[in-house]
Amino acid sequence: MKVWVDADAVPGVIKEIILRAVIKRVIPTIFVANRPIAVPASPNVSTIQVSQGPDEADRYIAEHATHEDIVITQDIPLAAILVPLGAAVISVHGNLFTDANIGERLFVRNMMQEIRDTGGRTGGPKPYSEKDKQQFANTFDRTITKKLKEAGAV
Repeated sequence: MKVWVDADAVPGVIKEIILRAVIKRVIPTIFVANRPIAVPASPNVSTIQVSQGPDEADRYIAEHATHEDIVITQDIPLAAILVPLGAAVISVHGNLFTDANIGERLFVRNMMQEIRDTGGRTGGPKPYSEKDKQQFANTFDRTITKKLKEAGAV
């Protein structure tokens, strides 16, 4: 099991939660971004800097993540690729993307994109809250525990 982080837009507070959990449990974790990402020196935490361009980090993660892995991303199209493969995909707000909800999430995302592309306004993302932080921490912890049990490591 590995944890993949789509690190181009991950909030700092979420990065800290991820790092605390994976360093404590010694889980290989890769932060993927198109810019340098600072991480603490740890044998199980690394970074990969992809080339500039839209969706380069997403493409890299999609090519390397497996059904055993956990992926942290806000990118719904990336989640739609990974969920059917069996990877656990979590948004920075703590929402777990599943077979049951990814179709709807992708539909809404595409509809909102179409509205924006035709000049409509959809509003920006809501501010990141303490509730979002707590929901992420809880979902991430439950998902790690589940994946470790599946791997026979707990």
